[in-house]
Amino acid sequence: MNRRKIIIAFGAGALSQALPLPAQQQGKIRRIGFLAIGSRPPSLDSHPLGGFPRGMRELGYAEGKDYVIEWRYAEGKLENFASAAAEFARLKVDVIVAATGVGIEAARKATSTIPIVMVAMADPVRAGFVASLARPGGNITGLSNQSMDIVTKHPELLRTAIPGLSGVAVLVNPDGQTGPIFLKQIQASASAIGMKVRPVEARTFAEIEAAFTVLTRAHAGAMIVTPHALFSAEAHRIAELALKSRMPTMFWTREHVEAGGLMGYGQDNAEHYYRAAYYVDKIFKGAKPGELPVELATKIELVINLKTAKAIGLTIPQDLLFRADKVIE
Repeated sequence: MNRRKIIIAFGAGALSQALPLPAQQQGKIRRIGFLAIGSRPPSLDSHPLGGFPRGMRELGYAEGKDYVIEWRYAEGKLENFASAAAEFARLKVDVIVAATGVGIEAARKATSTIPIVMVAMADPVRAGFVASLARPGGNITGLSNQSMDIVTKHPELLRTAIPGLSGVAVLVNPDGQTGPIFLKQIQASASAIGMKVRPVEARTFAEIEAAFTVLTRAHAGAMIVTPHALFSAEAHRIAELALKSRMPTMFWTREHVEAGGLMGYGQDNAEHYYRAAYYVDKIFKGAKPGELPVELATKIELVINLKTAKAIGLTIPQDLLFRADKVIE
């Protein structure tokens, strides 16, 4: 589990082949529309989103000379994705990079012709974004974070962190395309180790607050937060609620743990955004998105916030700390 890697699917090496850059040859400045969750970070260099421009630089593209990025941030309001995607369609950008299922769906509804590179997506086939991982078809391709499989490890990791843990609450957005599936995956893995699951639904932050109130009164042992754009946008406030209620939490990425969550097990988002640049490069060179295989996450990491553990009175076993890729102190 420590520093585990997952092999890139379907010959992703072909994506990194060094080829001439048509944009440089023709003097054309390409326009990339980027749909991102949350707010604009103070610095891209220290944020996972910075992986994308870094990937473009390493491929030989100069921002402002060969391409420009039209950043659009949802600012925590998922409905903003739709208006931003529609704007990209009107601007006729050369490619759209869309994060999360909500962003990808907004881009798909806005255009069927502009290439779309997806990131931070759990199961693009089941969501209907692509026909298959090997041959996506249509105008969408990109990366899958494999969180459908990864969340099955969350109950076991919480049990290791909290020996004797008998039950766990699972926060899920029932309106999400994959939320109910995440819940079933977690229920199956929890049942296998004799752990009870209490599903908790939330479509808004107010419902998230209400859920914590109920769970605190019920003395819930821990909470697994399933992947969803809403929960990403509210990561800091969820972490604050968990700290206030002394609720151990398990998330699916490092960023949520850095925001104050207890643990995270899942993809390295910075690498995901970095790899998205290779898809944009291929599309700039004439590749059709429907013929570019979807790539799977290449790095899965375990992150533990020891500061949060101490704040809620939890002692993390040393063997789990040794297995962690990163410990925040």
